[in-house]
Amino acid sequence: MMTKTIAVIGGTGNEGPGLALRWAKAGYKVIIGSRQAEKAVSVANDLNQKLGQDLIQGLSNQAAVQTADICVLTVPYKAQEPTLTSLREALQGKILVNVTVPLQPPKVSRVHLPAGRSAGEEAQATLGDGVRVVTAFQNVGAGHLADDEGEIEVDVLICGDDREAKAETIALAEAAGMRGIDAGPLQNSVAVEALTPVLIGINIRNKVKATGIKITGI
Repeated sequence: MMTKTIAVIGGTGNEGPGLALRWAKAGYKVIIGSRQAEKAVSVANDLNQKLGQDLIQGLSNQAAVQTADICVLTVPYKAQEPTLTSLREALQGKILVNVTVPLQPPKVSRVHLPAGRSAGEEAQATLGDGVRVVTAFQNVGAGHLADDEGEIEVDVLICGDDREAKAETIALAEAAGMRGIDAGPLQNSVAVEALTPVLIGINIRNKVKATGIKITGI
């Protein structure tokens, strides 16, 4: 049985609930975080109903981070900096898995490189060296996660500068039914994040919902 506690920050959106559900099934202790604790509790209750038991807790973002060992950020890009700034002190000493992609609505199928090169690098700059930032799960469509049964036929590319933090994130990918692959240092997240708008464009042009990527030869 897993003993680590995971806080999914911004876990009331599209991707967070699916990841939370899969991790809870795998035996992790899972907390849904939201700016509004009531909203987090509501989503947690819905997920627990699907699980048939109370395995997921809902808390405010601040309380969720304070309770967790590993935090997973699943907020829109425009919310990343204010969210992390408000949680900076609580996140010190923890692993942050950043799922955020610098999309620029309405042109979400076009690659956008932010001032800090990538959302992952900007997160690290905001939080400082006391937080081990890893980027992952950006290329996994919410459509895959909505079906919480079985394996997902996509690979998760994981970037970060801390070997232990990347190993923990690879374990999270496997627990969620995917293969995690070490894709190098945090600076490589610029390439991984840029794949997301490319995949969105492929989805639109082919009238599908959840394309993904697979690495061959391993």
